[in-house]
Amino acid sequence: MPALRLVAEPFGLTRVGTRMSEWDIVVIGGGAAGVAALRTLADAGAKALLVEASDRLGGRACTVHVEGMPLDLGAGWLHSAQHNPWVGIAQKSGFTVDRTLPRWREQWRELGFSKAEQQAARDAYAAFDRRMRDAPPASDRASDALDPESEWNGYLEAISGFINSVGNAEVSIADYLAYEDAATETDWRCEQGYGALVSRHAADLPVALATPVTAIDRSGRRLRIETPRGTLTANKAIVTVSTNVLAGDAIAMRGMDDIYHAAACLPLGLADKLFLALDQGGELDADAHLLGDPRNAITAAYTLRPFGRPVVECMFGGESAREMEARGLDGAADFAIEELCGLLGSQWRKRLRLIAGSTWGRADYILGGYSHALPGRAAARRTLATPIDERIRFAGEAVSETEFSTVHGAYRTGVAAAKALIG
Repeated sequence: MPALRLVAEPFGLTRVGTRMSEWDIVVIGGGAAGVAALRTLADAGAKALLVEASDRLGGRACTVHVEGMPLDLGAGWLHSAQHNPWVGIAQKSGFTVDRTLPRWREQWRELGFSKAEQQAARDAYAAFDRRMRDAPPASDRASDALDPESEWNGYLEAISGFINSVGNAEVSIADYLAYEDAATETDWRCEQGYGALVSRHAADLPVALATPVTAIDRSGRRLRIETPRGTLTANKAIVTVSTNVLAGDAIAMRGMDDIYHAAACLPLGLADKLFLALDQGGELDADAHLLGDPRNAITAAYTLRPFGRPVVECMFGGESAREMEARGLDGAADFAIEELCGLLGSQWRKRLRLIAGSTWGRADYILGGYSHALPGRAAARRTLATPIDERIRFAGEAVSETEFSTVHGAYRTGVAAAKALIG
């Protein structure tokens, strides 16, 4: 059997030797759920290995270092910080938690979006929310609760893109409200990067990178886990790959049709970021917020000088992210710069340049942003969490019934899966 070898990580991982093909539990997927599961298993004394298809840990939590700055290309906010376990993990690991709250409901200096318009847009959102709660359409489709006469439907589509990573036509109302009712308004950040924090949580644990799993054979007493680099055997396994990967049958598992169907009902939308370097942008307030076009679904949300750094963070979601992925990073940067110049002035055109960006829909082994339940399919999250084989558990943000689309939701499902297998 070929050796399972580790690729170097910033915080150090335990090497896997050539004879270490047999394990008690194998964790498949190195995002937040997989890392949480591995840490829980290791702390309990289990002989566990994590295998990750890509060459890094973190999944959709991905910190890159550009021009001396840690930039989160995926998850960036520690949502619902009062009960987010990553806050405590960050503090214990020596990471800095920044408690500056987001200013998403503000438009810096009312540029292109007056106070009266902001209030009207908020009122339209509140009315939309009431209709979903008080008189939900039988279709369970969020777009069916829109007021067709509202001038703010473009705004509501853009907001859905940021929150759900898809437009309202693809969103289950029951699913959406389950998240809304569980979430809090407190969102913090990790100065060194959320992706770096998730990776750090696996420090000194057995991890094999660049090791995609292609099949799980359940026919024997022990599971046989196939990879291009050899076969692993294990008593149990935790599968944490994204729903788009799972529904695409990338991992062959006989007798798991219900799991594949549930994953297909919980597809990943798109949520992408760009970072634009700022040349002498000190006149912009740190952490100020701008919405590019409040009447258009094809727009971006901009955070000016996050952490006081000389960058603009640009967020695209849903329909807007699909459009930007079709344009490519350079085309998306051109779009963002054009929107910003429309708000800040044309003199900024020469002071902004692309330095980093993500296209999660094209990311191998992930294939999207975060999950949403299709209309009428919110129960698929529970199906995904219900074991068909007592030796196998599924985990990840899509498995959470109330904290999906979040890193802490993924964490909790990973911990729960690990405890179920060692309990």
